[in-house]
Amino acid sequence: MNSEIRSLFPALDTFAYLNSAAVSPPPQPAVDAVISQLRDVSSNGSENYPLWVEKKDRARKLVSEMLNVRPENIAFMRNTSDGIASVAAGLVWNAGDNIVSFEKEFPANYYAWRQVRDRFGVELRLCPEREGRIDLDEFIGMIDSKTRVVAISAVQYASGFRTDLERLGRAARSVGALFVVDIIQGLGAMGFDLPAQYVDVAAGASHKWLCAPEGCGIVYVSDRARNMLEPAFVGWISVETPWDFADLEQPFRPNALAWESGTGPSSLFYGLEASLNIISEVGLAKIDKYLLGLSDQVCDASRRKGYTIVSSRVPGEASAIVSIKSARGVDAADLYRDLRDVGVIVSARGDRLRISPHFFNIESDIERFVEALPE
Repeated sequence: MNSEIRSLFPALDTFAYLNSAAVSPPPQPAVDAVISQLRDVSSNGSENYPLWVEKKDRARKLVSEMLNVRPENIAFMRNTSDGIASVAAGLVWNAGDNIVSFEKEFPANYYAWRQVRDRFGVELRLCPEREGRIDLDEFIGMIDSKTRVVAISAVQYASGFRTDLERLGRAARSVGALFVVDIIQGLGAMGFDLPAQYVDVAAGASHKWLCAPEGCGIVYVSDRARNMLEPAFVGWISVETPWDFADLEQPFRPNALAWESGTGPSSLFYGLEASLNIISEVGLAKIDKYLLGLSDQVCDASRRKGYTIVSSRVPGEASAIVSIKSARGVDAADLYRDLRDVGVIVSARGDRLRISPHFFNIESDIERFVEALPE
């Protein structure tokens, strides 16, 4: 990526920042956009409220283009967890139902299903991890006619495994199940075509690969899913004509906008739009290809220093996330701290060290990581 992109991220002046699977530093234009909205409120109160809504809707349109869906199928919530929990709470569960998922899902895509299991006696089937991978034949073999939901992450947070969403989505659709995908570890780092991938619901958020301020959750609800779900969290803007305060019996919106319950963090939407514009200008296909190259560099260098690569590097399964283990059994948390002390920012996830470069990183960031990584 060019130096102009890199210059937008002040954190890179200090760190070799390789931790976008946790939080990406927002670019300066996003920070400036947030401040501009706050200054507007400070100076003008609510006078420019329509402009705030326009910014939010422009951000919505940019997200919809990244996912190849209509803007009205995108709702903003607080975070990924809210989006997934709203699905779990919006379905009517019956005895004998089951949910099929993966044993190492991030908790945002587990606790909501665990609660359904515990409250309604629904079976929660968890496919095991196999050497850093998900065996999709094994996973699909767990789906049957009683499966109501198939829940998976597009990219696994702890291994970087990239799921073949279309294949899994076809399997879910064949039994009439809802296909629910946590997209937070892919959105902004790779492209999606949710309708072609048979995704019914997708949930993500702003603070990882989108390089935007924390606090803008995103949920996609397909037309099919909207017909199967009731919005679990509703409020004054969930209805068709929110400004008609006298009509308290009016219907809820017929699309994902019913999931938006009230006013949101307007200043954060300003920042989100600014970051989305940068990513869209570069292009997700270009970013994806670039990140696969950087992550290959991480793998090659880590192997040379004696580390085991946990992440699958099979074409179609590899992502921008690389997880490694010390062959000598050095604790991942200790490795994280040692690297942090010399300005290299990564993450420890269980017994794995996770490295996640983004489009603002360059080869010298990887070289700095490798030089600091103990033999």
